[in-house]
Amino acid sequence: MPKRSSRGKQGPEDANEIAFRVTQEATGEKSKDWEEGKNPAAVALGRLGGAKGGKARAEKLSAERRSDIARKAARKRWEGKKND
Repeated sequence: MPKRSSRGKQGPEDANEIAFRVTQEATGEKSKDWEEGKNPAAVALGRLGGAKGGKARAEKLSAERRSDIARKAARKRWEGKKND
């Protein structure tokens, strides 16, 4: 499966890069990459919405529709797999 381009830098980090990053985080010189440039209130709000979203969607779906979705997902997972 191809890697997603949105995941950032490709390939393994060099040991020196890892040590540099850990040192910066430990001394507080640099925040974690995912925290840079993000509004903490917006991050919290997004996390809250994500936590509510799946449960709210499931409550709105009928049992028949949930079953259809699960059946379709199972077909996709097994599509193309061969029995040896």
